[in-house]
Amino acid sequence: MTNTNVLYQHGTLALLVPGLLDGTLPMKELLAHGDTGIGTGEGLDGELIILDGVPYQVDGKGNVNIVKDSFMLPFANSHFASYQELVDVNDIKRDNLQKLIDEKTASANTFYSVIIKGTFKNMKTRAVQKSTKPYDTLAITAEKQSIFDRETVDGTLLSYYSPQIFDGAAVGGFHSHFMSDSHDFGGHILEFTSVSGTVSFQQFDSLEQHLPTHSESYMKHDFSNEDILGAIHDAES
Repeated sequence: MTNTNVLYQHGTLALLVPGLLDGTLPMKELLAHGDTGIGTGEGLDGELIILDGVPYQVDGKGNVNIVKDSFMLPFANSHFASYQELVDVNDIKRDNLQKLIDEKTASANTFYSVIIKGTFKNMKTRAVQKSTKPYDTLAITAEKQSIFDRETVDGTLLSYYSPQIFDGAAVGGFHSHFMSDSHDFGGHILEFTSVSGTVSFQQFDSLEQHLPTHSESYMKHDFSNEDILGAIHDAES
């Protein structure tokens, strides 16, 4: 029996900051911990979104690919979906949507996931182009991103919310990826103006944090001089 109260996370956003971008977990193992999730590939190879057990990758050229079990990841989240409908919205602005979710969930101090299925206006996403060793820092690598946009698009927004006290391990607040219903557009969400559709919610009472202890570069790195939060917030915005 699957545990739907647990959010599984491999790696941390902090380890990406200095450029520790080696893939340290195969997709097959990530899927053993959930049928829903987000992440990135080795070398920040695109943006991943897992829906109904299918791992989609939006690569640096905007192509949507279904990745193999052997696809390696330095950072990812997954969980087993058990969403409850929260609210229907009609052409709600993004800022107002986030305020509504905050009010409806009352869960600022725990992890949760939101999934929104509907029609989005002026959706803008990004995907980072894969880099190779020797890896640059997160800030430099993230500059090599491609921007994609659609004036109107039907699809699914998948977001994970992390409490501010975990900022660094994840990004405090919402981390959101998108996939169109036609599976030809998606990525890490930069912005959208409004959405009409159904908002659903799933809360977690446990975080299973998995660290790449078999990675020598991770185990030996000194993070004390890194501007972790500044780099994460710049890259995720």
